[in-house]
Amino acid sequence: MSDPESAILSALSAEEGSTIADTYAFAASHNFDHNQVVGVSKSLEGDAYVTLKELSTQFFILQKEANDISTNGSQEVRVLNALVKAGDAGLSIPALQQEVGKDISKIGMGNCLKNKWAKKDKASGNLIAIVSEAKDDVREQLAALQAANGDPKALDDKAVQALKRRKLISLVTRKSYTVSRGPDYKPKRVKKAADLTKEMLDSGSYKTTTFKEYNFQTLGESVGGGYLHPLLKVRAEFRKILMQMGFEEMPTSKWVESSFWNFDSLFQPQSHPARDAHDTFFIKEPAATVSVPEDYYERVKTMHESGGSGSIGYRYDFKREEAFKNLLRTHTTAISSQMLYKLANQEGGFQPARYFSIDRVFRNETMDATHLCEFHQVEGLVADYDLSLGDLIGTIETFFKKIGITKLRFKPAFNPYTEPSMEIFGYHPDLKKWTEIGNSGMFRPEMLAPMGLPENVRVIAWGLSLERPTMIKYRIDNIRNLFGHKVDLAMTRNAPICRFEGGEEEEKQQQ
Repeated sequence: MSDPESAILSALSAEEGSTIADTYAFAASHNFDHNQVVGVSKSLEGDAYVTLKELSTQFFILQKEANDISTNGSQEVRVLNALVKAGDAGLSIPALQQEVGKDISKIGMGNCLKNKWAKKDKASGNLIAIVSEAKDDVREQLAALQAANGDPKALDDKAVQALKRRKLISLVTRKSYTVSRGPDYKPKRVKKAADLTKEMLDSGSYKTTTFKEYNFQTLGESVGGGYLHPLLKVRAEFRKILMQMGFEEMPTSKWVESSFWNFDSLFQPQSHPARDAHDTFFIKEPAATVSVPEDYYERVKTMHESGGSGSIGYRYDFKREEAFKNLLRTHTTAISSQMLYKLANQEGGFQPARYFSIDRVFRNETMDATHLCEFHQVEGLVADYDLSLGDLIGTIETFFKKIGITKLRFKPAFNPYTEPSMEIFGYHPDLKKWTEIGNSGMFRPEMLAPMGLPENVRVIAWGLSLERPTMIKYRIDNIRNLFGHKVDLAMTRNAPICRFEGGEEEEKQQQ
């Protein structure tokens, strides 16, 4: 058996005006799949070997119930035959259902009564046949349709409508084609080359090879590129703002930290609830860090156990194994403590500095509209002589004003490593409520003294998540729609660039 392409070209080769009248009939006569014949015909049309003219053919097909009627007769005739067989007494409805079946009884009984082939006896309630036989018009009509291959002209409109009401037939439209010779017709197709290859140049075959025509007006396919996530857009803007304010970025590429740098160096007791497994993700392998600065470790241990710098400490036995546990950092303050330690012990002694970081942190929290167990923290700190709480508030207000958040509130709070401490609240215009957007405070002497910083050096610091300002900027009311597996990629693709005009202009727009 030849392939469809050879069969089509061969059928058209008989004479100049040869055509294939209908691809459907052609496919059936050659035992081909019609869809395959159509596909090959369209491919040949693309190379101008043939021309196609679309045909539309409508015909009726029989449904499952109609096929049963064609074989066994209509429901009404089968019910009538059962009633005639029962004689003058007729049949009760349950008996009729048992005789012919429930579905056949339901349809056939109604049509028998409608055609006045049967009646219902008032006394007994039985159905009794009035006629002894009847012509099965429905079966004959279906047979006529089958004989005409579903041609709608085989029946009059009244009969067609009656069969359609009973959902015995349905009209189908079949698309096929008339195939004729095209301008470049040949009995056998020669595939056109799409590319000029090295082998063609070497052999010289390119001189006789037929190439596909190039369409120099066609635009190339769009190349999908990557898109910056809204968090990265806001992060880039925050970095620019903080650098404009004179801050230097800290190296925060380490996600795994020791408990010593994450907790102990911040004067956070080893019994603190935040150090429990239900609040922190501890690392199984490697479970412990290799080393920490031993002289600094001893000073931190002494501060925890017996105090110093006016403090009595926490009065407990400081455990080395607890300090050496590895974890996913719960805040970037673990990096801040390392930077302050280096600042205090650098060559030439302490010099005032401003540091910031924007990176990922991890906490074992219950997720809701404003909390995730993995998020990004923005942190800034200033280390200088004789700083005050007013310096902290002024620095925070300056930063937030630059990102367009002018409605701020400060609330006293407690942190193990800052005193005084303040929570920062910003007004969310879509949630219509004040949302906590950060925390702040002045590092305690118990934290700074073991590092070796001068006694009158103060360190002010604040931290906030990157997600919440981004939610305010992009009007997102659920953090899970911003970060995580539920994020709509179209949102990332269509998110506008992040640009903060400054607080004064933002305030005018809000008013």
